[in-house]
Amino acid sequence: MANQPLVTHLYTADPSAHVFNNKLYIYPSHDRETSIEFNDNGDQYDMNDYHVFSMDTITGPVVDHGVVLKAADIPWVSKQLWAPDAAYKNGKYFLYFPARDKEGIFRIGVAVSSSPAGPFLPEKEPIPGSYSIDPAVFVDDDGEAYLYFGGIWGGQLQCWSKDESKENCWTFDISKSGPQEPSGPNINALYPRVAKLSNDMLTFNTPVHELMILDESGSPITADDHQRRFFEAAWMHKYNGTYYFSYSTGDTHFLVYATGDNPWGPFQYRGRILEPVQGWTTHHSIVEFGGRWYLFYHDCELSGGVDHLRSVKVREMGYDAEGGMHLLQ
Repeated sequence: MANQPLVTHLYTADPSAHVFNNKLYIYPSHDRETSIEFNDNGDQYDMNDYHVFSMDTITGPVVDHGVVLKAADIPWVSKQLWAPDAAYKNGKYFLYFPARDKEGIFRIGVAVSSSPAGPFLPEKEPIPGSYSIDPAVFVDDDGEAYLYFGGIWGGQLQCWSKDESKENCWTFDISKSGPQEPSGPNINALYPRVAKLSNDMLTFNTPVHELMILDESGSPITADDHQRRFFEAAWMHKYNGTYYFSYSTGDTHFLVYATGDNPWGPFQYRGRILEPVQGWTTHHSIVEFGGRWYLFYHDCELSGGVDHLRSVKVREMGYDAEGGMHLLQ
């Protein structure tokens, strides 16, 4: 499993894996060829639709259910359908996705289906009050649903302050101008965002909160701690009553995790899940399937190292007696 892409007839990345009706579904982004040169804004990730894939067993064949949503069908979107996530509640399936609106601002949209395999019908507007990228939905045991999101640099999280005001940085080149990732001694890192979703799963039911990530001593992770600070790719899951928040460190290319006792945090850093893979980005999901736990991720091996042409892979993982996560292969 660790060495073979799950999908080889097209390029897939940012896999969001869920079990619905005893079947594993994967909701990835869809990479495509482009002449756009690599840059730190991520313009080379020029995706414009989503496929859904399913598996009856972790080693069985992967079924491509085709295009379930495309940019041309979403009224508010201009470009870049980046990493999505999916959820089920009240008899419906929801696909959450980031995209640039007509002004170039990343917002988070939602589309609805009666089937986990889609197709998905998008809402006409993005979620009010949403911004940045990488939505991840967590439905807790009590049925309450939370949306985690955020990504710096091209994901624009640095453009938003705690009071959700904005600055003019939607088309900036981060190497030259515009709001930057914070830096300096004892300066807190930018933290991911979380809001509770309404019962219909279409809007926020609370204000957007920062999700605090602490180091081993209980102090906030600092901006210069690039090996542990949040960059993008939020994911939440629960194991033995503990909440696990995992994410990508971006320019240091690690997948790491932190744990807490409630969905709002704070979360204490625990360690690394995955070392750097071939390619710049790292984005993942963690899911239990058939009584075992799996890490879904991507790399650029299939494309020969082309950064914006990635492929989804999977590895089995487990937990030690203290709740620490580790790969089994």
